Amino acid sequence: MSFKSLKIGKYTIEKPIIQGGMGVGISWDQLAGTVSKEGGLGVISAVGTGVYKNRAYADKVIGKDKRPLEAINFYSYKALQKIFDNAREICGDKPLAVNILYAQSEYNRVVEDACRAGADIIITGAGLPLSMPEAAKDYPDVALVPIVSTAKALKILCRRWKKAHNRLPDAVIVEGPLSGGHQGFKYEDCFKEENKLENILPPVVEEAKNWGDMPVIAAGGIWDRDDIIKMMELGASGVQMGTRFIGTIECDASDELKQVILDAREEDIELFKSPVGYPARGVKTQLQRDIEAGTAPKVACISNCVTPCNRGVEAKAVGYCIADRLTDAYDGIKESGLFFTGSNGYRLNEIITVEELMNKLINGEDNSK
Repeated sequence: MSFKSLKIGKYTIEKPIIQGGMGVGISWDQLAGTVSKEGGLGVISAVGTGVYKNRAYADKVIGKDKRPLEAINFYSYKALQKIFDNAREICGDKPLAVNILYAQSEYNRVVEDACRAGADIIITGAGLPLSMPEAAKDYPDVALVPIVSTAKALKILCRRWKKAHNRLPDAVIVEGPLSGGHQGFKYEDCFKEENKLENILPPVVEEAKNWGDMPVIAAGGIWDRDDIIKMMELGASGVQMGTRFIGTIECDASDELKQVILDAREEDIELFKSPVGYPARGVKTQLQRDIEAGTAPKVACISNCVTPCNRGVEAKAVGYCIADRLTDAYDGIKESGLFFTGSNGYRLNEIITVEELMNKLINGEDNSK
């Protein structure tokens, strides 16, 4: 099977592979820029840009760990612009996207920041992004791609967008419950047969047809060329993959973070409670053991990173601050870091270049050259 290019809005992605947006600091300039250079769609994560390059672009940080103070610094425009500039040096004018969580604080402001910084495509999940078109209204050429987990969610979103903004998504990502990070399902629903990606994808494909010809992109647990072909046969026009890109030289994550994923066994990868209000998947490490023992780092809401957390109320309930713990992972602090990965993270066993990985995905593992 040969793969066709993927059209999203006015942009054409040569290879129908979207690299998942992973924060804090897993997919920034080096990874996203290189994926776009190699013909896929590189996706910069807008999460936690204020810690980029040792907090050099955050206007105010506090404490010995230099935590960015308030959302204006945790989601730093200056850092985001620098990340885009660096990525552009790698990929030139090829399409480049950004992932912005709907649950994050100051969502509309960060969408505008991303548009100003040079994003061609905005991807949003972690909630149904009903106000996404309003946030990007001054940038009509920027393509908008929401993430959904059901056909019903897509129908609600399209109806609302059409009525309130006279706009429809340029593409939609349907994400199953095997992805890394935050899920679009309640904890118990992540394990139900009807919510597997191969079962939720076809209804979303059918619903999308009611709203024109928007491409549907499958995500969550996709690992290799065979998985991509399976999703295409079910109606997907492309796929989104995150975890597999952690195992690349260009991935912006710390070496320590990569090693945690490489060392993970299947039984180490679990769903955790999160201050965001959705279950999240990652590797069980010392942090989770310390949470269970009541010895985890004290929660103090410094960055005000996500609105559902309610200034640390939910963080205290689940036992950790997600901004601080993801930042520790970015900084390579194994003892207190939070290490997100998809359900297939245990299958990572090597660090290769993005070019090599893209070849494997397009041509097959044994035929990648």
